[in-house]
Amino acid sequence: MLRHCATAIAVLFATPALAQDPVRMDEVVSVEAEKGTFMGTALVAIGDEIVFDRGYGSANLEWDIANTPDAKFRIGSVTKQFTAAAILLLEERGQIDLDVPVKTYWPDAPAAWDAITTRHLLQHTSGITNVTDLDEFATQKFLPTTREELIAMFADKPLDFTPGEKWSYSNSGFVLLSAIIENITGETYASFVKANIFDPLGMNDTAIDVLSEIVPMRASGYSPTRDGIANAEYVDMTIPTGAGALHSTTHDLLKWQRGLFGGKLLKPASLAAMTAPGVEAMPGSTYGYGVLITEKEDGRMVWHGGGIEGFNSMLMHDPDRDITVIVLANLNGGQANDLATMLMRLARGGEVKLIDELEAAELDVASLAQYEGTYALAPTFKINVFVEGDQLKAQATNQPAFELFAQDGEEDFFFLKVIDAQVRFNRDDAGDVTSLTLYQNGHEIPGIKE
Repeated sequence: MLRHCATAIAVLFATPALAQDPVRMDEVVSVEAEKGTFMGTALVAIGDEIVFDRGYGSANLEWDIANTPDAKFRIGSVTKQFTAAAILLLEERGQIDLDVPVKTYWPDAPAAWDAITTRHLLQHTSGITNVTDLDEFATQKFLPTTREELIAMFADKPLDFTPGEKWSYSNSGFVLLSAIIENITGETYASFVKANIFDPLGMNDTAIDVLSEIVPMRASGYSPTRDGIANAEYVDMTIPTGAGALHSTTHDLLKWQRGLFGGKLLKPASLAAMTAPGVEAMPGSTYGYGVLITEKEDGRMVWHGGGIEGFNSMLMHDPDRDITVIVLANLNGGQANDLATMLMRLARGGEVKLIDELEAAELDVASLAQYEGTYALAPTFKINVFVEGDQLKAQATNQPAFELFAQDGEEDFFFLKVIDAQVRFNRDDAGDVTSLTLYQNGHEIPGIKE
C-alpha cells in the first residue's frame, strides 16, 4: 500500500489530433471500462474550464451503483502533496526550518537520524527505511495503530543510506512529517489540513478516510484476482496519515490544483520550491516536495500517483498550458496511470492510438535476428530478446515472454499487445543494434546490450 505510482503510456505520436476532444477522451477511457479493467472517474480541465468529466463502472458492485463525478475515492500517495504544502505553510509562518535536524520537532528521534532534516523527508532522501516494505507491516496494517507505534516500527532500523546521498521512496518520511505537523501545531493532522487547506479552497469532499464514519458517495474498493474482481484487502486507515490517508473527488482535486497553482494557498517562493526540479527519482523525473516533475519535449508536468488497497489515483498538471488531468480508480491496477497519461496527451493536442488500433508491419523473419540479445536496464532487471519461429519475443526478468510487433512506418520500433509498452532499438554509427529504449509507465528506460 501507499507506494507512488508512475505514469504508464500507450503508444503516443506527435501527429496533431482534435485538441481537447472529449469524444476521443471518452473512447480512450471506455476501452478500459468495457474490458472491466477500469472503474472510476476521470476529469480534464484547461484552466477553470472542465472539458471532460465522467464516471465509469461501479462505485459499489454488490449494489450495482454507478460511479459518478461525485464519488469519493481514496487517493493514496497523492496525499503527500497536501502534507508537503502543510509543511511549507508552517515554514512561511516561521514555525519550522526545513534544514534543521528532525529531532528538533520529533524529540524521540534516534541518534541515527541526527543528520536528517525535514527537507530530506520531503524529498525522500533521508535514508529511513520504507515502513510499508517491512515484513511485519503485512499484518500491522490490519490493526489500529498510534503514530508512536507506527514510527517505532522503523525508528530502530538502520538507515538505507547516508541522508542526502540519494533518492529512495519512503512512506516513513511522510508519516514522520505528519507527526511533526501535529507536534508543532498541537492539532491533529486531519484538523490542520482541513482548516488550512481544504476549507479555504472549498474542498468539502476531501478528508481523512475514517472507516467508521458514514461518508456519502464513498466508493468501495476492489482488486483483480485470478477468479475475477474481489473486495479489496482491509487496511486500517489510522496508519497512512499524511502519506496516503485522504479520500477525495476529481472536482475537489481540481480545486486543489487551481488553488495551489493559482496562488491561493502558498506564497510564490514556496510554490516554486515545492515544484522545482529536485533530486532524480527515476529516468526523466525528479522529486520536489510531495510531487514529481517531468520535463520532456512535449512539456513540463507536475504529478503524483497513488495506490492503496482497492484504489489507484493519478493527478497531473501541465503548468505551462494550465492543463489538469485527474483519474481516480476503485479497482487496483495501472489504468489510472495509463489513462491519465493518454488524456494529458490528448489535452495537449496530441494523438493517442490504442493497441487495437495499431497496425503491425510484416518483417522478413531473417531480419529479426539483428535485435536478439540481452539488454540490461538495471543490474537486476534485464530484457532478453530472441526469435522463436517467425516471432520476435521479449522476456523481462522473472516475467513471461511476449511477442514484439513491428510498428508500421516506424523503423526499429516495436510494441506489445498484452500491455501498454513499446521498445525502440537503437543503433551505433556502424548501424549495429547496441541498445534499446523501453517506453512504459511514463518513462523512457535505456537498456544496454550485453
